[in-house]
Amino acid sequence: MPVFSYKGRSKSGDLVQGILEGADSSAVADKLFNTNITPIEITPSKKMRADENLFEVRQIWWEILSEKPVSTLDLMLFSRQMYTLLKAGVPIMRALAGLQETAQSPAFVAMLHDLRESLDNGRELSIAMHRHPRIFSPFYISMIQVGEMTGMLDETFIRLHAHLEFEKQMRENIKSALRYPTFVLVAIALALGVVNVFVIPAFVKVFEGFHAELPLITRMLIASSNLMVHFWPLVLIIIVGLIVIFRSYIHTVGGKFQWDKYKLHIPIAGKIIFKSTLARFARSLALSMKSGIPILQGLNAVALVVDNEFMRGHVEQMREGVERGESILHTAVASGVFNAVVLQMIAVGEEAGALDDLMFEVAAMYEMEVEYEVKTLGAQIEPFLIIALGVLVLILALGIFLPMWDLGRAALH
Repeated sequence: MPVFSYKGRSKSGDLVQGILEGADSSAVADKLFNTNITPIEITPSKKMRADENLFEVRQIWWEILSEKPVSTLDLMLFSRQMYTLLKAGVPIMRALAGLQETAQSPAFVAMLHDLRESLDNGRELSIAMHRHPRIFSPFYISMIQVGEMTGMLDETFIRLHAHLEFEKQMRENIKSALRYPTFVLVAIALALGVVNVFVIPAFVKVFEGFHAELPLITRMLIASSNLMVHFWPLVLIIIVGLIVIFRSYIHTVGGKFQWDKYKLHIPIAGKIIFKSTLARFARSLALSMKSGIPILQGLNAVALVVDNEFMRGHVEQMREGVERGESILHTAVASGVFNAVVLQMIAVGEEAGALDDLMFEVAAMYEMEVEYEVKTLGAQIEPFLIIALGVLVLILALGIFLPMWDLGRAALH
């Protein structure tokens, strides 16, 4: 913990000075006030022994290397606690100080400390959060900014908590949806590796004793096995190179757009990704409108929340259409991503002036569809996996047993 030198006046007016440990200068000042000393000057202490300095440097480096980033769960807990404290009338500086003392994550403690110092220097909370883009998303900051302007910061925090909880649930649903097919594909890849490295080379020695022309499928299996056994470094380099090229491509503007567009058309999984993206869009837009954010600013913030460049392009087209004076319904129809039921709900909501409530309904509808798709994923993907495994087994069986069958027939004749 940092050490500070202080100068102050006692109750009787005498000059007092010394050294105290504290999280920051404000914590040291609080300690001095509690002992009836009025601080005059508090500065970081330089009177530390060399071994203490070395120990602290090592400790800092260890904390940096072992420090875990702020998770979504931490941010959800922060939003919920801030709502509770602000709703109870606790000043924001005291609320942040209390959360800093009870936080477990060092990264989160450092972030809270920086927020307190920024507020102490006269900055607004939304401006202070801009200093931590890896923790607070642009949507989160926009919501906080609106909460500050409207004086409804406590309500904003609880809405953000609900939004983060929804985002977390969507990510878990997508991971759950992709876990089973990923596991099966990895198992198939490992099985192919074992067959090529261990099984086929054992049969090659048997085939060489036949002194006969082998079937095409057997020659292909032997060539594949030889490539993996004798040229595995080259195969590994090619695979790694393709992965690097692919990752570099999808990090470009055009590459990410094309990959995000393709993801939505992947058989079975694409439907889940598409519907979860639409659910995220609808809930984010409804939440921003409910909080009083103007529709143009709300669409800007929602475009940053939608984690898909292809969908983001459609949201930006909607924003441009609204900016030209077109209705939300017209821009939604032009986007071509909503079905007829959703478009009808948008039309009713826009006409009745309750678009935010109906967008929540749209989000709930897509959430239920995603949940259903995830639950039935195993049944949907099972036929494809069975066919793939059947084809794989058939190729291996024909490649290995056809030469033996031909040899048996030759022996009978």
